[in-house]
Amino acid sequence: MKQTLLLITAIIFCQIGLTQQRELDYTNVREGQDFEVCRTHKIMNEKLLNPVFLKMYAADQALIQKRKEEMLHEKKQGTVYTFPVVFHVLHNGGNENVTREELVNAVDILNTNYRRLNASANTVEASFQGLPADIEIEFVLATKAPNGACFSGITRTQSPTSFLGDDGGNQLDAIRNGNDVYQGEWPGNEYLNFYIVGDAGGAGGYTTKPAFWSQYSMGNGIWVLYTQIGNTVTHEVGHWLNLSHTWGNSNSPALASNCSIDDGISDTPNTLGVTSCILTENSCGPTANVENYMDYAFCYKMFTPGQAVEMRAAATSSIRSNHWSTSNLNAVGGVVNPPFCKADFYTNRVIICQGETIDFTDNSYNGTVNSWNWTFTGGSPSSETIQNPTITYNTPGTYAVTLQASDGSTTLTETKNAYITVVPSTGINLPIFEGFENAASIPNSDWQVENPDGGTTWQVTSTASDLGTKSLKINNYSNNEEGDMDELISMPYDLSNMASATMTFSYAFAQKSPSNTDKLQILASNDCGVTWAVRKSIAASQMSTTGGSTVSSNFVPTEEQWKDITVTSIVGSFLTDGFKYKFLFTSGNGNNLYVDNINIYGTDISGNQVGSPTAIAEFINENNVTVYPNPANDNVSIAVDLTNRQESLSVGIYDLLGKKVLSVFEGSEIEGQHIYNASTKSLSAGMYLVLIDNQNSVVTQKLIIK
Repeated sequence: MKQTLLLITAIIFCQIGLTQQRELDYTNVREGQDFEVCRTHKIMNEKLLNPVFLKMYAADQALIQKRKEEMLHEKKQGTVYTFPVVFHVLHNGGNENVTREELVNAVDILNTNYRRLNASANTVEASFQGLPADIEIEFVLATKAPNGACFSGITRTQSPTSFLGDDGGNQLDAIRNGNDVYQGEWPGNEYLNFYIVGDAGGAGGYTTKPAFWSQYSMGNGIWVLYTQIGNTVTHEVGHWLNLSHTWGNSNSPALASNCSIDDGISDTPNTLGVTSCILTENSCGPTANVENYMDYAFCYKMFTPGQAVEMRAAATSSIRSNHWSTSNLNAVGGVVNPPFCKADFYTNRVIICQGETIDFTDNSYNGTVNSWNWTFTGGSPSSETIQNPTITYNTPGTYAVTLQASDGSTTLTETKNAYITVVPSTGINLPIFEGFENAASIPNSDWQVENPDGGTTWQVTSTASDLGTKSLKINNYSNNEEGDMDELISMPYDLSNMASATMTFSYAFAQKSPSNTDKLQILASNDCGVTWAVRKSIAASQMSTTGGSTVSSNFVPTEEQWKDITVTSIVGSFLTDGFKYKFLFTSGNGNNLYVDNINIYGTDISGNQVGSPTAIAEFINENNVTVYPNPANDNVSIAVDLTNRQESLSVGIYDLLGKKVLSVFEGSEIEGQHIYNASTKSLSAGMYLVLIDNQNSVVTQKLIIK
């Protein structure tokens, strides 16, 4: 085939494709899939429109071609080059948080395919019998981070940018600044960095070709869609080592025009490129090498000798050669049998309900661990000696977990204090009132907080409130980055006796600019937090409570800048014991968020009203409801003007958790004004609610006890 400079079309800087509003190019999509197979060449060709990139890339390709010529006079076989691999898993708590087993298997796949260890290589189509090549390149998980710390070869970062398949920069920033091993640069000339993401620019994967200008950067890596790890890693490493698709420099197979382009490899015949295993494909004349890893067919089996030369030339060029150098392999721990250096474990849930069981997974590394001694304070059983135990927690509390692991010669211990939080399985009954007046801080016994980025999160504030003197605040003005997610999670509640339930709350929020993308969601769980469903979502365009005005300074709401929200979708399966709810705020560079006055009420299965909305009811003249003195010391008077006779009237004083602390009046009343006097000597100082209820609706008034 033609030996041309058409390989110039593969520009070095492969980033995540287009924006999330992009449209799929269905010439680049396999039937039945909703993503493009690979976008490497498409984005490279866009970059080549820049003459500076074009000039630099031509020089890099000339260097690799010179290396191929030098190899003609060198020993051709026998030297194996080893590349140290790091998998950076960027997830948002879903299935994209792939397991270690999947990633270890991906390394095995690479080694099988690049060393021609796959038995299927012996069954290729007749035209290519004897051609499948051993590339003599191997891959091993790195075991030392850039700071020298021992690690497993895998980093994990939780961030919504996993699904932000725009230009790749946000995903790299999230990993660089938020991974669980080392925050900083993972040099692209020391590690072969794989980025496992929820959206790889709308493709199954993409990468960069060899280039001096990007070799030190983390951008010199490989992006892979989490569902396509398998043989996609083999295909994309091929690009990373300078291979094009078998039909050449496009991302669109099956086009007649592909017969006139070329991949620059002499023993891969000209081809249209196919997306299914049509072994007789010969539209360009010769039989196509459909089973090649660089085609789009499903029947991957081989690289050719010409591709082996191309990849080994790239690997031994000065652009890629530092990876496999002895000094670098020692520095990054790129050894086949690394020593055991860390006892570790994890579980997918750390907040559970009483009586639940959770699975613990041994994550000790490296070497071969062969014994485990677990200690589970508060758990049943309280100790275990198997690798991955399942433990039940029957008593509410917060507990430590300890693992002592050994490989027979080295024994290491890991203790995670306050690791498991167990909340009561039998929830509190409605009604729920939460104004945060009695909360000094959170998390506390009533609320848990999930703060994956470790930055500023929900906090009690007395700066502003809709009811009382306190509320919850997220300092989104200066301490959150775009994409940061913060969850406020309730204790469990028992809604099993309810026929319906409604939530109301108030919040205040301001934008810094109209382009802010902040979002507030309310989610509910019917299984004590195992699974969640969105019940209300307030998008960026709807969030502002300032009448559309932006606030460039630190936002503190006025009394008029609070908005009331009603959530009516707590129905059906959510009416159970073990009901939990949470507020999920996703930062979009806006201003501060405040939440206050959470109220959940409803009707029980007998038709009785349980709790009440906080709106003024029609049966009372709202202009003639007075609570005095307010603040009160030892006594309080409650004046009510009824517009008609009430057969069942209740007047009581409640704390801000919804518990009645003082019954003032129960019975029937005639139309007119009534004054109810009560002693408040038994009440502690603080904020209370006076509730006037006729079982159909309610009026509330604030009461402060000094």
